[in-house]
Amino acid sequence: MKAFLAQPVEHEPGTFFVYNSGATYMLSAIIQKITGQTLLEYLKPRLFQPLAIDDMDWEVDPKGINTGGWGLRVKTEDIAKFGQLYLQKGEYNGKRILPAAWVEEATRSHIMSKGNNRKPEDDDWQQGYGYQFWRCRNGAYRGDGAFGQYCIVMPKEDMVVAITSETGDMQAILNHVWNHILPTVKATGVPADKDMQAQMQKKLGSLALPLTPGKPASELASKMNGKRFKLADNELKITRVSFEFDKGWCLFRVTDDRGEHLVVNGLGNWKIGLTDLSTMPLKLVLTPVPGEKKTKIAANGAWVDDVTFEMTWRFIETAHYETVRCKFEGDNLQLEFKRSLAIIGNTKDPRPVLSGKLTA
Repeated sequence: MKAFLAQPVEHEPGTFFVYNSGATYMLSAIIQKITGQTLLEYLKPRLFQPLAIDDMDWEVDPKGINTGGWGLRVKTEDIAKFGQLYLQKGEYNGKRILPAAWVEEATRSHIMSKGNNRKPEDDDWQQGYGYQFWRCRNGAYRGDGAFGQYCIVMPKEDMVVAITSETGDMQAILNHVWNHILPTVKATGVPADKDMQAQMQKKLGSLALPLTPGKPASELASKMNGKRFKLADNELKITRVSFEFDKGWCLFRVTDDRGEHLVVNGLGNWKIGLTDLSTMPLKLVLTPVPGEKKTKIAANGAWVDDVTFEMTWRFIETAHYETVRCKFEGDNLQLEFKRSLAIIGNTKDPRPVLSGKLTA
């Protein structure tokens, strides 16, 4: 709070746009100061329960204040419920939750936002900004989150689009909404065509995240099965790793200063489970979720060449993932972590490449 209030005010309030997550954090801090409740606790009976949203969590600062401007995790369906609340002018299931006048005030443009290097007619970041909402082209407005979380409300079409994704080009996804979804919306509704619904169900049932490219097996896998590697001193404080290969899966164990951690990787498939590995390297801001000790994970691996085994770990309660590349050279191992934000941004992962020596 002191850091926020110590920032110089460079422009007269209301005259200049700046994206300011710190201000949203301050709103959270104010609510906690006045009510004695965290923002999450305050909103549960007032917003989340009326919308039948549960299992949400929110990151906190070192003083236990919900971060406000980032770090709230809910399901994609819950994002859609929030959009529906605003589409219906503050009502949900016949109950008024927000004043209609507030919805109007919050979603109109109060100041022109700064865009990118595109023409205003092609840029959804140059349509104006409200109270936590961006105005969009086509008469819509949206809330959005870093790298591809969207709650798009289209009043003219009586429609909400909720998207959870990870991308380096957020405008491109909005372009797909305007170019492909919007033109197909029918003012008269969609007929209950059983054949079309069956085709859609078949298509939805076939969708899957891509597996790690490569082969599920290698001659080296049997030689590395059950082997342990001792790692040179490193800032991640990882001391040992080991591999167990079998048909359809690989058990990868990591030992660090907090103990041993297991990730079960599918070979040619995804294995879904829990891990107590830290997700901190994946976060945009290093603020934790209170009490989070285990994280849901979907993992798979493949041999990208004869001596390199690569794993993909998707932390499925976030939009992020990371790859772990293991290169074997005789008795030596090279271990490289790369988070998805570095992959899509074509930047270097801040974690060092680790080296290890075969011990058993």
